[in-house]
Amino acid sequence: MTDSDLTYFSDSDKITLMRNKIRHSQLVVGQLVAEPGTRTEGHIKVGSMSDGTAVRLPVVLINGRYPGKTLYIQAISDGDELNGIAVIHKVLCTITPEQLYGKIIAVPLVNFHAFHMKQALNPVDNRKMNRCFPGRRDGTSSERIAYHLFRRAIQQADYCLDLHQGGVHPMIDEVRVRVDEKHALHGDCLELARVFGIGHILNQKGPEGQLAQAAPAVGIPTIDPELGGTHGWDAVSIEKGVRGVLNVLQYYKFIVGTPQIPQRQIVVKRFVPVLSNEGGFVYHKAKLYDQLTMHQPVADICDVFGNVRESIRAPVDGIFWAKPMYPMVASGGIVGKIGTPIEYL
Repeated sequence: MTDSDLTYFSDSDKITLMRNKIRHSQLVVGQLVAEPGTRTEGHIKVGSMSDGTAVRLPVVLINGRYPGKTLYIQAISDGDELNGIAVIHKVLCTITPEQLYGKIIAVPLVNFHAFHMKQALNPVDNRKMNRCFPGRRDGTSSERIAYHLFRRAIQQADYCLDLHQGGVHPMIDEVRVRVDEKHALHGDCLELARVFGIGHILNQKGPEGQLAQAAPAVGIPTIDPELGGTHGWDAVSIEKGVRGVLNVLQYYKFIVGTPQIPQRQIVVKRFVPVLSNEGGFVYHKAKLYDQLTMHQPVADICDVFGNVRESIRAPVDGIFWAKPMYPMVASGGIVGKIGTPIEYL
C-alpha cells in the first residue's frame, strides 16, 4: 500500500491518521510482539496439562503500516465449532501489514482441551468456555484460559468478533447481539452485527459469562457470528464468515474497500421450540431460512412402518432457524426452532 491510498479517507480521517502516525506503537500479547508494519505468529501459555506440558494457544498479531483501531477475533470457543478457524485462516491469508490501518489480534483456537477431544465442553472442568468470560485467575481450567485471553488480548481491542456455529446441529448463518437493549453499547453491537452482513440477527441478551457480554461491559462492541452448524467445515458458511470479517475491516476503515452489506436484514428476539407429541421419524416440510406463518406445516412424524402419526405445524410466525441433526425424535422432543418476532434492520 502506498500513501496515495489515503485518498480513500475523508480529510478529517487523513488528519487523524497523520497525527496518530507518530504514536503508532508495538502490538504486544504475552511475549509476542509485532512492530508497526509487521506480522508475528506464536503461542501464549494459558495453563498446563496433567503431565506438566504447557497448554499454549496460537496467536497471530498483524500490526498495520498505518495507525488505527484494534480488532480482536477468535474461534473454537466450543471445541467442535470449526468453521471459525477456517474463516480466520482465509482472512489471515488475505490481510497484510502493508494494507492495514490499525491492528488485528487473532486467536484461531481458544478451547484447547475441547478441540483435542472433538467436543464442545472443556473435558478438564466440563465447562462451556463461552460462559467463563472475563475469567478468573484462580478459577477452573476454562476460567483461567478466559482470564489470560481477556487480560492480555481482548482488552486491547476496539471491536471483537467471537466466531461460533450451532455445534454440529443444522442452523442458519446468523449473528448474535448478546447485551440487553438498555445496555450503553447495545446500539454499537447491533451496528457491528449489521455490518457483518450475514442477513439474520438474534437480538437477545445472552447468558452471563459470554464474551459478547463481558467485552461490552468494558466498552468493546462485540458480536457472536454463528456460522451454520455442521460436522467439520461447511464451505458456504465459511465464505459468509470471511465476507463478514472483511465487511467489518472495510466499514471501520482497517482496510480499503467497500463492504457488501444487505440493504435489509432480518432481526429476531427469541426462539420458540417446535415440539412433537409423538415419537418417530421426522420428515421436515419446512426448510431452514423459510419464513413461516402460524399453523404452516413444519414436519410429519412417521412410525417405523412409514405411517404418519402426527403432522406438526408452526406455533408462531417466524423464521425456521434450526433443526436437530438426526431425523428421529421422542415424544416431547424438538423438531426445530423458530426465530420470532420478525423485524427488519
